[in-house]
Formats: sequence, structure tokens, C-alpha cells
Amino acid sequence: MANFLRLISTKALAGPASRAVVALLLMLIVGVIFHADGAFYRIGTHRDALRQASVPGILACGMTLVIISGGIDLAVGSMLALSAVVFAMTAVWWSWPPAAAIAVCLAIGLLCGSASGLLSARLRIQPFVATLAMMVFARGLAKTVSHGAKVATAVQNPDGTYRYVSLPPVFRWIDSRLAGDNLSAVTLIFLACFAVCWVLLARHRWGRYLYAIGGNEEAARLSGVPVAWTKTTAYAMSGLMAAIAGICQAAQEQQGDPEAGAGYELTAIAMAVIGGTALSGGRGGLGLTLLGVVTIGYLEKILSINAVPEASRLMLTGVIIVAAVLTQRRRNT
Repeated sequence: MANFLRLISTKALAGPASRAVVALLLMLIVGVIFHADGAFYRIGTHRDALRQASVPGILACGMTLVIISGGIDLAVGSMLALSAVVFAMTAVWWSWPPAAAIAVCLAIGLLCGSASGLLSARLRIQPFVATLAMMVFARGLAKTVSHGAKVATAVQNPDGTYRYVSLPPVFRWIDSRLAGDNLSAVTLIFLACFAVCWVLLARHRWGRYLYAIGGNEEAARLSGVPVAWTKTTAYAMSGLMAAIAGICQAAQEQQGDPEAGAGYELTAIAMAVIGGTALSGGRGGLGLTLLGVVTIGYLEKILSINAVPEASRLMLTGVIIVAAVLTQRRRNT
């Protein structure tokens, strides 16, 4: 079984790196051409591009694990919103210690992700349907606990009046900038999440299990791979990454918004696919996803400095996903 898993993982990592590098280089060339009166040449533009890509990049780390196993997770944006709301409520409204507030959010992310995994792996529900159900449920739960309003520094008293509380230091730390304001703390959190997921995927037997399941689930099962457990833990990791992203999102926005993260699942999928992770499963890697995160980050920033409307950005992201999948298909034929 070890030789089978090693063969699967070796094939999975070969090939797409050059295509991901070319996509990044093309994006940089686009930035040089459409530089918005020199805005692309400023160091602040590149710093902000990486900062803005960090939260969806955290989601992309978990999404990559799920996609490699042959699944998909449409619930990451909603789980992000739920985590953001709970973090704001516990840390701002209820003045919980930061460790307790963060622990509760991480537990919620693990629970929601595990539920999606159990629906898919144990009950044999299609991942699209299982995570779509979780997407609706988590979004509804976020709106329920927040009463459909943003959880900010204004706290309603029993008599209907409002009082204002200050943001806890943990919010300011997560949203801080280091190294002379050239590096965001959120970016460091993203890199830490990337490192953990990379080690699990590339250096741990569990990662080889994911590649084996995504390559051929039945062959993996016959080889002794614990398929149901491995797939469930992949979704649990995706939920954990969504919770971390929600904590960062709440700190950046200084509030918990139940509408936050809408469409982030599309961005996370785009980052993984552009990096070279195959939607059919069994091929890809976190290193490639990192290239996809930087590519999408630059794309968003280039469109932003050139004042391209949000609707056009979403349409372009959809076109990019289709183009990336078609490129994979041509390579496999």
C-alpha cells in the first residue's frame, strides 16, 4: 500500500507548476501594462494585494485538501461568516478572553466541517449537495445568532438604548502591520496556515491518503486506506481554515458581519484551480495553491486600482476558472 500511495502522490505533484508560474507572470505583465498611472509600481500596492488575498488564501488552503480528495466545499464562505459573528460576539460584546473566543470559533469550524464530511463520506451524499446544505445552514445560523445585524462595538441595552464598547486588543493585533507597515499580521497567519496544511499534505501519510482517494477511491479502499475517516478530516480541516479566516475577517472589518464571505468559496476554488489542483481530484498541492493565491491577489488588486466594478470582477473570476479547467482537460487528453 505504501508504494501505491507514493506513486499516486508523485504523479499528483508533477506538471502543473510551470502552468501556475506562467499564469502569475502573465498577471504581472498585465499589471505593468495597466498600471493605473504608476500605482502598480508602488510597494504599497503589492503589500495590499497580499494582505487582501490572505483571508481567501486561508480558505484556499483548506479547499485544496478537499479538492485533492475528490470533493468540493461550498460552505467555506458561510462558515467564515458564522465564525466572524461568534468571534465578535464573544470577544467584543461578552468580553471573553481572546483564547476562549478563538477556541470556540475553531471548534465551530471543526464541527461544521466535520458535519459536511460525515454527510459526504458516511451518508454518501454528493459533496456538492452536502456542502450546499451546510452553506445554507451556516449562513442561516450566523444570521440567527446575530439577529440579522452586524455585531460591532454598539451593544444594545435591555431598555433598547445602545452603549459603545472598545475593541479588544486581539482585534487590533490581528489587523496590525509589522516590519515598518510592510507586512500584515493576517498575512503571517495565512502563511502559518499554509505551512501546517503543506506539512500535512506533503509530509504526512494522511496527505498521501488524500491523493490516493482523489485518484481512485475504490482502489484506495481496497488498498486499506480509511476512506471515510480521511475524507471527513479533510472537510474538518477546511472548516478549521474557514474559522481562522472568519476570525481574521472580523478583525479586519472590526465587526462580525453575517453577510461576510459571500462568494469567497468561488475565490478559494479559483486559487486552487489556477494553481494546478485538478477538480477531478488526485492532483495538485499547497505550493501550487500559493501561486494561485498570489495570482488572484494581483488580479483583484489590478482590477481595483483600475476601478473595475465588482460585478465585472466576479464574472472575470468565473471565466478564469473555466479557462483553468479547460487547460487541465487538454493536458489530460
